[in-house]
Amino acid sequence: MAKVPYIRGLREGVPSSDELRERIPGWGADLDPADRPSVPRELVNGVPEGVLWDFPAEQPETYPRERSIEHARLTPVFGTVAPLQGFPGAVRRLAYARFSEARAAHWLLLLAADRIESKQELWRSYSTERPDRFVEETGVRAERSHHGFASRWGRGRVDKHQVLDPVVLALPAIVGTWVATRAVRRLVRL
Repeated sequence: MAKVPYIRGLREGVPSSDELRERIPGWGADLDPADRPSVPRELVNGVPEGVLWDFPAEQPETYPRERSIEHARLTPVFGTVAPLQGFPGAVRRLAYARFSEARAAHWLLLLAADRIESKQELWRSYSTERPDRFVEETGVRAERSHHGFASRWGRGRVDKHQVLDPVVLALPAIVGTWVATRAVRRLVRL
């Protein structure tokens, strides 16, 4: 018999069906096979008969990887190109360790980690010989020189975001410059 990808049985921290039914109205509405139209096509052990396929050899886990709390183990093959590092990595680990993928908190923490990492890279670029060209890379100048406004209005497009561009793009740069200027002035006074 072939191995199934996920381990069956009870795991720590997973509430029982009765506990979920008491806590969440309508939970388990499809547990009765008579209420599910897919029952005749469902597989008993997850593998159809006649399939000549075994569970693939698992990739070794050389360092702890993030994984959903809903699954007992990692998939057989997983990416190792960008291991989690620094504060954004800690935020991502928290998202995977504490929250289910069905919770908004999980995804909001992952989004926050992405934003933190992008800001870190922006500030890191300022410490190099060739820092990022913030205005050119955001495309703000191209909006004026390449008819950005005219291409969006009157043509049925839905991405009419010019009103928000100054807030989303320019405000963080202005606030960051103001904070940096104040910090430099304070250091110069010392």
